[in-house]
This record gives sequence, structure tokens and C-alpha cells, in this order.
Amino acid sequence: MAKFVFVTGGVVSGLGKGITASSLALLLKARGYKVFMQKFDPYINVDPGTMSPYQHGEVYVTQDGAETDLDLGHYERFIDEELNYTSNITTGKVYQSVIEKERRGDYLGATVQIVPHITDEIKSKVYAAASTSGADIVITEIGGTIGDIESQSFIEALRQIRNELGKENTLFVHATLVPYIYGSNELKTKPTQHSVIELRGMGIQPDLIVCRSSEELSEHLKDKISLYCSVPPRNVIDSVDVKNIFWVPLNYYKQGMDQIVLEQFKLVIKKSNIKYWEDLVEKVDSLKDEIEIALVGKYVELHDAYISVSESLKHAGYANDVKININWVNSEELEKEKDISKVFKNSAGIIVPGGFGSRGIEGKIKAIKYARENNIPYLGICLGMQLAVIEFARNVCGIHEASSTEFNELCKEPIIDLMAEQKGIINKGGTLRLGNYDCKLVKDSQAYKEYKQENIKERHRHRYEFNNKYREVLEKNGMVFSGINEEANLVEIIELKNHPHFIACQFHPEFKSRPTRPHPLFNSFIRESKVFINKSN
Repeated sequence: MAKFVFVTGGVVSGLGKGITASSLALLLKARGYKVFMQKFDPYINVDPGTMSPYQHGEVYVTQDGAETDLDLGHYERFIDEELNYTSNITTGKVYQSVIEKERRGDYLGATVQIVPHITDEIKSKVYAAASTSGADIVITEIGGTIGDIESQSFIEALRQIRNELGKENTLFVHATLVPYIYGSNELKTKPTQHSVIELRGMGIQPDLIVCRSSEELSEHLKDKISLYCSVPPRNVIDSVDVKNIFWVPLNYYKQGMDQIVLEQFKLVIKKSNIKYWEDLVEKVDSLKDEIEIALVGKYVELHDAYISVSESLKHAGYANDVKININWVNSEELEKEKDISKVFKNSAGIIVPGGFGSRGIEGKIKAIKYARENNIPYLGICLGMQLAVIEFARNVCGIHEASSTEFNELCKEPIIDLMAEQKGIINKGGTLRLGNYDCKLVKDSQAYKEYKQENIKERHRHRYEFNNKYREVLEKNGMVFSGINEEANLVEIIELKNHPHFIACQFHPEFKSRPTRPHPLFNSFIRESKVFINKSN
């Protein structure tokens, strides 16, 4: 039977529950256990797919097509395991399921209530994560902060799980803040104490307390937290602020966090294979050379909107021995810029990531044209591929009215158009091409050179596609269609001849990049960007 770890947070949001959960999962995997991760989000949206990035950052897509919280990106990047639809459960998803059952008559005329019907549904989602993954240990993060009205049903369900399975099969990790008060110049444990009191009031006694602070806790403070919160002193774990986030698992490892968990579960404490992560931390901390990459988007004020892209750039930087500095370029402002060479004067490469809607489109097209004409390495993702095709059609092929029906339903030259099966659909949620799809690479292409294989699978999140009616004219003018989904005859990758690096893909390679294993397209992009800037200097 699987064991279950539940990670809650108190005092304030933003303490790093997701990183704590990911770090613990990494340590347990390093001990030889199969680990799976899950996030409970208390909002009523069914999933974050229809949310503005300003509300919730990027939407992370799993291999089976689930649109999920960005924390799942942290999970996958840390533990290098593919998650699925059971990994992100929202209040909206739970209530939707319960109401559908009520409408079908599944409850046999019973009055449907929070307890037991909603809590039973939540528990079923926890158990489903274990059964679908076959994991030894499932780690579930509960979004929000203890005391929030929104998350109370989740906490009650977890209390019931502890009651059903016992302490040998469940473990509660509570992340809290230990603030440093200037003036008195000391760390204060009272917020942690009150947070645990709040959690106990909901029927849960934490087994392990993770204390976020600006400096290490003294033994005296750990003893104090231990006394007032009823946990052993060794179960009070420091989570000190770090510049390099990859240090977090190693800090927990030094404090024996994974051993504490395995001891409570009465599981064998196998030898830890953590050296690969220590090597990564050493590599990141020792980077000396730096290059700038321009990321052109319309949500650049909120960096979380592109967090998987920015992390993937960093991963490729590690592999190429360079630190990546991102030049965040607002595409709307770029539309008004008369001399865009000033914007990109220090940039070694230009990337246009995914997005939706018409706002800022012409600014992105200007950036793509600048990269193409000045032989600056370019990587386009999803919308970044569609706009690369539109820019090429307009400025190389002479199709001056080339556009997308996403921006103008009546455009005369729809280089990008809706998939046939999408036309007439009104609801937005879950109606895109989502998750893994096959792609076959042309053998003499740049893409094939980077992937080193002919058949690949990549994750998608889009509704519009390249219009094959224009393929012949673009090919005659030098565009290479190097990746195709043969089943539906859809273009997946384009590239340009006689350019140091101009590749764009319809899928989202950022979802498959890992710190110790960068995605091939990001790796080649940074490699060629490094070459470009060295030549320029």
C-alpha cells in the first residue's frame, strides 16, 4: 500500500510549500522509492486553463493533456517523473464531479453535503493518485494557507485519511514562517506556534515542521518550537533563504528530513544516490560566463507567466556553462519602438513563447523579423512558431496580408487557422490540442540533428494550426518543415536554411526540460546564442 505525505502551509502564502514538497520527493526518490506528486488548489475554477496568466502564472500541461497549476512544473523538474490528470485537483473539479453524480442519482436521493460527499470525493482523488501511478509514496501539497475558508474541506478530508490509515501510512509536513524582527534583532517563533494551533483546531497534528527563515534556527528555538508544537526537536527543519534554489533539497538532506519520513513509515532507509544533485548545485554555483536572452511576450511583468520557459533557458545554460540573464521585452511596447536594435543590442538570442489573443502580436513579429534578418539565434514556441510563419509569408514570400484567424476571423490570407474540429466550439476549457502528440522529423534537418532520433513525442496546448495550403510557397522560398504529425498532417516544427539557428515548434518543449537534462531545442538555442555573442564581441 502506498504511503501518503501531506504538505500544508501557515502564517503567509509564498513560503515555498511546492519546493518543500518537491525537495522531499527528490530525496525519497534518491533513496530508491517510486514517488508521485499532487497539488490541491482551493479555487472554484475546474482548472487554470481559462485563467489569465496575471491571475495564476503559466498553465502547466501534463503528458496526458491536463491543464494544471505551475507548481507541477516544479514537481516534474525536481523529480524527473511525468505526472498526470490526478496530480492537480481543484475545488471546482471536486464539486463538478459531486454535482454530476447527484444529477445521475448516484447518491440515491441522499442530501448531498460537505461531509461526507465532498470529503469522500477529495479522498478518492488522493487514492486515485496512488493507484494510477503505482507509487510507493504520494506527496500532496495543499494550496493556500491554514485558516483559509476555501481549503477547509481539503483539510477535513486529510484528517479523515489519517484516521483511516494511521500514522504509519500518513505524515503531515507543515511549512511556517519564522520572521526576523529588526530592532529586537531576533527570530520569532510565535507565528509558527499559532499556525500549528490553527492546524490542531482542524484535527491535524503535524509530524514535521519546516521553518522558513532568513537564518538558521538555534537549538534553543528548535527546542521551543518542539515544546509548544509537540514534535521532536529533530522534526523541526530549517528552510533558510538561498540564492540557488537547488540547495533546498541538500539542506533538507543534511537535516535528515527523508530519514524522518521513512522511519515514521517503517520503510527501509536505503543508501541515497544524491551525488547527481550535488554536482548540479556545484555547476550552477560555479558559472562565471553570462549571456543575455531576449524573451518577447505580453505578460512579462509577471515572470511566473513564463516560468517553465525561463527555467528551461537556465537548464540549457548549465549544460553550456553560461548563466542566462533574461531581457524581458514587452511586445506591446515593442510595437511603438522605432529602433528595435536598441532593445536587442546585448541579446545573444531571441525567444518568442506561447500566448493567446491579438494584443502585442505585431511587436512579436517585429522581433522575429529582426532575428531573421540579423542572423540572431531564434526559438519560437507555439504562438512563436505561428508568428514566425506569418512573418516569413509577409516579408519573404510577399503574402502581405498573411495573418491568423485568431487575430482576424475575416483575414484574406489565413496562414494560421482553426483546426476543422474546433470550428463552432463555444466553451474554451479543455478544447485545445493538449498533451503528448507524435512528431516525425526530417532526417537531414537541424531538428533531427538535435534530437538524434526520427520519432518524438511533445506536449501541446493550442487551438490554431498552420494552414497546409501555404506550405508549398513557403518551402519554395526556403522554409523547412522539419517536424510533422503524420496522423493529422499537422506542421510541428519549422526552420530556416542559411541561418545559424532559426527553429520554431508548435508544441511546448519547456514542459520536458530538466535541470540535469535540458531539452534539445533549448540546448541548441543557447549553444548557438553563445557562439553568436562570442563572434559579435
